[in-house]
Amino acid sequence: MGYEQALEKAWAEIENLTEEKRFSLKMLSDEYEINLQGRRILSLSCNAPPKEHIQIILLHYLIQKLRLKVLPHPKGEWIDFRQIPGGEVYFPAFRKRVIEVLIRKYGKHPEGLLERLDYFPAKRVQTADVGIIIEVFDNVPLLICLYRADEEFLAEANVLFDENISEIFCTEDIVVLADIVVHLL
Repeated sequence: MGYEQALEKAWAEIENLTEEKRFSLKMLSDEYEINLQGRRILSLSCNAPPKEHIQIILLHYLIQKLRLKVLPHPKGEWIDFRQIPGGEVYFPAFRKRVIEVLIRKYGKHPEGLLERLDYFPAKRVQTADVGIIIEVFDNVPLLICLYRADEEFLAEANVLFDENISEIFCTEDIVVLADIVVHLL
């Protein structure tokens, strides 16, 4: 399914779930206005529409928020992508689109990730050589772990998810969500 079809499906689903015409969602450090009448999404920080894959993630989050009324709170248990339903099948794509990007960006200098903390709703945590938790949406944290190279091992990275993630997003959306985050770091 292309972006156009996915967007059309998401807009139609939201229209079936609510009579409201305007919503505001925060994703990372940006606020987005979602207007059902014009089927438009606008980033309030730059007064422009986000890229289509970001629009889809915003709409899918909103759909779950409308369906569930209250999104599940983080459980405090971190899981690897492969522990998500269908994660084993999608792991090669996840590794290429997310893990390898982190290694290319921060593998030689993991502390560089800490310089990005001021730009996102994020905090340092004591895990791996460098670890941060980023609040992507309300109740959707990601734990990014970077491991420094040494004489025996190459640099490595991982992105962990709160175990509530599959109650909010499908596996394909989780890949896209993590991809968005690491490309903005």
